[in-house]
Amino acid sequence: MCGITGIFDTRGTGDISAAVLGRMNESQHHRGPDEGGLYVAPGIGLGHRRLSVIDIATGQQPLCNGDGSVVVVFNGEIYNYQPLMAELQALGAVFQTHSDTEVIVHAWQAWGAQCVERFRGMFAFALWDSRQQTLFLARDRMGVKPLHYAMLEDGMLLFGSELKSILAHGGLRRDMDPLAVEEYFALGYVPQPRTIFQAVKKLPPAHTLTVRRGRPLESTVPYWDLRFTLNSVISQADAQSELVHRLRDAVSVRMVSEVPLGAFLSGGVDSSAVVALMAGLSPSPITTCSMGFDTAGFDESTFAAQVATRYQTHHWTKVVGSADFDLIDTLARLYDEPYADSSAIPTYRVCELARRHVTVALSGDGADEAFGGYTRYRTHLREERMRSLLPIGVRGPVFGVMGRVYPKADWAWRMLRAKTTFESMARDSVEAYFHAVSVLKGPMRHALFTDRFKADLGGYSALEVFRRHADQAQTQDPLALIQYLDLKTYLPDDINTKVDRASMAHGLEVREPLMDHSLVEWLATLPSHQKVQGAQGKVLLKKSMEPYLSQGVLYRPKMGFAVPLADWFRGPLKQRLRDTVLGAQLLDTGWFDPVYVRSLVDAHQSGARDHSAPLWSLMMFEAFLRNVVDASPHAHAQASP
Repeated sequence: MCGITGIFDTRGTGDISAAVLGRMNESQHHRGPDEGGLYVAPGIGLGHRRLSVIDIATGQQPLCNGDGSVVVVFNGEIYNYQPLMAELQALGAVFQTHSDTEVIVHAWQAWGAQCVERFRGMFAFALWDSRQQTLFLARDRMGVKPLHYAMLEDGMLLFGSELKSILAHGGLRRDMDPLAVEEYFALGYVPQPRTIFQAVKKLPPAHTLTVRRGRPLESTVPYWDLRFTLNSVISQADAQSELVHRLRDAVSVRMVSEVPLGAFLSGGVDSSAVVALMAGLSPSPITTCSMGFDTAGFDESTFAAQVATRYQTHHWTKVVGSADFDLIDTLARLYDEPYADSSAIPTYRVCELARRHVTVALSGDGADEAFGGYTRYRTHLREERMRSLLPIGVRGPVFGVMGRVYPKADWAWRMLRAKTTFESMARDSVEAYFHAVSVLKGPMRHALFTDRFKADLGGYSALEVFRRHADQAQTQDPLALIQYLDLKTYLPDDINTKVDRASMAHGLEVREPLMDHSLVEWLATLPSHQKVQGAQGKVLLKKSMEPYLSQGVLYRPKMGFAVPLADWFRGPLKQRLRDTVLGAQLLDTGWFDPVYVRSLVDAHQSGARDHSAPLWSLMMFEAFLRNVVDASPHAHAQASP
């Protein structure tokens, strides 16, 4: 696991400053604390920070082919690199190392841009081919590893694993994108391909970007997409057996390491399943790490301890308390753009804990999206059955009026909140799901933003992000559609971003067997009823794990990996909340209505409403303004947490 960065002169062969490239590279020192390297040639500069995991002795980067005509910098792991190496050797490739990085070089020479289709793994890389005068950027299918890029006015293309490496260049304008701000307050993150800055883009998952010297910048090109065919006729029993086989394979290939390896263990189904299978594959006890909370109702550490005891792991636990709120500025500097998932706090801490004991950790991330585990999925399916009874032309006008006039009842169970139900019935499937996952719903964003800012938006709504992906989904199945939406947005832009930044802040590599693309492809062939049945989600995974995990772990209510923000904002962090969101930093933007912001704070702290998620979003935006926007351009060279 590493950090990559670079500068490419798209117009000619101008000088690349080694000092500037070095500054960009060092801004990501935390991603690769073991070694660093630069490659500088006319019109091209590549930088790399290395966390040594595979081929420690000879896997240094940037890495060249035999004659130096092809150079690569790479972040991630290619899990099938050994069979690919054998295949490439049969084609005449001569390897100088035993690393998966060199496989990329020879795969490019053998198969060109199609090489990415052969890789099984998590990766982001930049490859320079001097013979073709071509820079090739690529990102893995599930968006585990990040890659950002920006074109400057002078024709210089900048890229990097994290935004901070591009900011460290010093030549980038920091004008914020109003559309990205709208998307952030809707979703809690800025979805790809946008970033918070107008001049910078994220390379989308499963996409490549080919940049040829002397030619205009081309569009990104997709090389893979997930298709929910749902056409498998496999029985439930056979599907369970096949799943265990596929899970064991996905875990096994991710246990190859030359450094200490362990796993996260929350006590939930996903991480517990990974640990159970790891234990069966390891000749010695594995190391597991989990987080506890000092607030009742959020602590799963007792369930993690049960799994650790069953599999005799070397288990470590750390408790997160309200004092960890002091991480807010650290997180703002770490994520480089507004990011409002409060579970970043325990994720940061569990990565910190894990790094004391291992260099590589396996996680259970991706299971909810692939297996249908979120509670919101089941709620959406119930509402879809209701929506199917009437066409949208009837539902929209009738239930729209009823939703507007009926009083709110936030205190009630969701299905008894008539206003919420009426509003949901008035929407189509995509809009209803977008509304369900929004941090600030449409009316709240409308009230939050000033007229000046709404004019800048020009009528744009973050709903368009979901519309764009839904148009590509090629499925009308209610569950498959929202799984697809999450796989395109929430998983890469929230979950994977959170884990990548938190783990890399501590020089920890995290691997994700439940996001193995071949496993996800197979699951997409299974009918939705094998994933969600009534009030039960992740049915296939839970049934498959019954021989390995207790009923209490498998079938207890889902808790998630959250922090007790609502209580913190009414207790130990009450004054800090007011000082932050009602302070000058947010007010001076001219974007937020101070009267409405104060009403959110007052309603929350009085106990009348739970506005903890919107208020956290505002706090993180304020921290981003202070720590990133207002920071000097060169501050990012020393921004490592």
